[in-house]
Amino acid sequence: MKKITIAIDGFSSTGKSTLAKQLARQLGYVYVDTGAMYRAVTYFAMQNGFVKENYLDKEGLIKELSNIQLQFQLNYDLGFAEMYLNDVNVEEPIRTIDVSRNVSQIAEISEVRAKLVEQQQAMGRNKAIVMDGRDIGTVVFPDAELKLFMNASAETRAQRRFEELVEKGQNVTFQEVLENVQQRDYIDTHREDSPLVKAGDAIEIDNSAMSKKEQFELVMKLIEEKI
Repeated sequence: MKKITIAIDGFSSTGKSTLAKQLARQLGYVYVDTGAMYRAVTYFAMQNGFVKENYLDKEGLIKELSNIQLQFQLNYDLGFAEMYLNDVNVEEPIRTIDVSRNVSQIAEISEVRAKLVEQQQAMGRNKAIVMDGRDIGTVVFPDAELKLFMNASAETRAQRRFEELVEKGQNVTFQEVLENVQQRDYIDTHREDSPLVKAGDAIEIDNSAMSKKEQFELVMKLIEEKI
């Protein structure tokens, strides 16, 4: 069976990672969550004082990039790979609202993007990969056989994210999450380096009123046409 590259882009909290995991599991493909990579760099920056509220030491972080080692390791119990930063599992701490508040400004830094894009392209050299993020179909894999662009209303995405954070025991309000979603949307679409845009040949899916099952079945039909 023909192996392809599946690039999934879209706004935050549109369920990109959930869909990508489902597809990778069904197809036996490698799944790469590029958002986790940017979150891990952001977590490193926060832990080392390079980013705080209303403060960003961009040059200091750039100098430390060579000391940031990122790796995905498969968790057999969960059935997907978790993010490791310098050999430490950071899957849980990188998903907090505090990291979410800072990740877009870290992802704006060209040197950070260059480092991670290089790693991402190396991961997909042999195809049979599902990768989700903000610039996968436009920058990382412009020749991907299938490109998807996920969308949903800001309120719908904030509600999903809010429920997810509350379930994990985090103390947040819906308004706080909504403002974070809107802020990330603005930064992601207005940054100079690789802004979030829909690739010309991407298929847009608005899942505001779509179940995970309906979405999965729709995308699997698109994949079957490609392979």
